[in-house]
Amino acid sequence: MARYVKIIILVLIIIGGYWYQGKKLGRKPVDLKIKEAKRVENITLNAKIKTDRGDINLKLFPEVAPMTITSFVTLAKKGFYNGLKFHRVIEDFMIQGGDPTGTGAGGPGYQFRDEFKEGVVFDKKGLLAMANAGPNTNGSQFFITHVPTEWLNYKHTIFGEVVSEEDQKVVDSIKQGDKIESIEITGDVDKFLAEQGDLVKNINEILEKTMPELNK
Repeated sequence: MARYVKIIILVLIIIGGYWYQGKKLGRKPVDLKIKEAKRVENITLNAKIKTDRGDINLKLFPEVAPMTITSFVTLAKKGFYNGLKFHRVIEDFMIQGGDPTGTGAGGPGYQFRDEFKEGVVFDKKGLLAMANAGPNTNGSQFFITHVPTEWLNYKHTIFGEVVSEEDQKVVDSIKQGDKIESIEITGDVDKFLAEQGDLVKNINEILEKTMPELNK
């Protein structure tokens, strides 16, 4: 019983800030007009999250979550994540960042649907996934796990994993309040974004209204 209570508490913590972001910020995130991303094959994408405790190298899963990765890559290339904090860190669970307000209540001004693939589950540590406030409410907040977290299966979109144990050590060393200096995306970036042209355009149109400073 105690284990299940703990699981419920952890799930509530990971979604808690997003649950009230519309009310707290005075606006509700808009749904992207493009509901489906184009499925891709033979695309390699990697992310390097530079932090004040070291770099976290990640392999991204464009074949699993193309919409999620289109958003993540677009935001990263615009510098959206630069200087943001890991606002929520829970020992033996995960580190969470990507909120421009630093409160757990912020996002990019839009939201999009979940993406799941059979067999892609939280069965190991070091998985990169989206925080949300329930089904189809993904924005910019993400988390990386310390341990397997099977109770999150098919509730949060998994879109990458750490490359090595050294990267996991950096994840495990992150403390609440540590900063994301930048996120660098490498690999078949231009090819991937070209495939998702309409979706990228939709995201950029919203960001011009919600975060015009990113376009300066």
